[in-house]
Amino acid sequence: MKKAVVLVSGGLDSATTLAIAKSTGYACYALSFAYGQRHRAELAAAVRVAQVLGAVEHKTIALDLSGIGGSALTDMHIAVPDHPSADIPVTYVPARNSIFLAVALGWAEVLGAQDIFIGVNAVDYSGYPDCRPEFVAAFERLASLGTRAGVEGKPFHIHAPLMRFSKADIIRRGMALGVDYSLTVSCYAADGHGRACGVCDSCRLRSQGFVEAGVPDPAIYR
Repeated sequence: MKKAVVLVSGGLDSATTLAIAKSTGYACYALSFAYGQRHRAELAAAVRVAQVLGAVEHKTIALDLSGIGGSALTDMHIAVPDHPSADIPVTYVPARNSIFLAVALGWAEVLGAQDIFIGVNAVDYSGYPDCRPEFVAAFERLASLGTRAGVEGKPFHIHAPLMRFSKADIIRRGMALGVDYSLTVSCYAADGHGRACGVCDSCRLRSQGFVEAGVPDPAIYR
């Protein structure tokens, strides 16, 4: 089996991405980050998701982005907004996907893997610049230019299988693959038990996706 590194946050999208990678025949190595986010519930969810979906190995890397701040997800002095924003919202974490993909790239090179999966989406999303197809394509070029494997003729491929899916499409695809969404935590401001706030952008997109998919959302809302 070909190896792939799969970024797993503990949320709905990354769980579906892991299921897709596994269903297409990859031996999946799950990678999560303790990056100074507001809560640890999503990291516990990532452990559950990786185990249940059969990751060969799961690493959680400590990489504290609260040191630079600039986001409501890493700076406790910035409130998580409870309504949609017309601009890039304050929940955007500066350069997060660039950093996460760079670490995933390093692990992939160590593993001898040429494939990396990330659950970014450019349909039902918050407008983050590092979730767009242009970003993924640019990082794929960088990956092959800046690594020994790449210059030796083993290029890397960055897979974003959810890029053009609506949230409802993502949910339908995951359910067809047997994903148990009760294992996941999507909320930006979940409490210590993983209970969702129900009003942040991520909760709004998730709950609307389940409504449009015609199935109940198993998340627990406080």
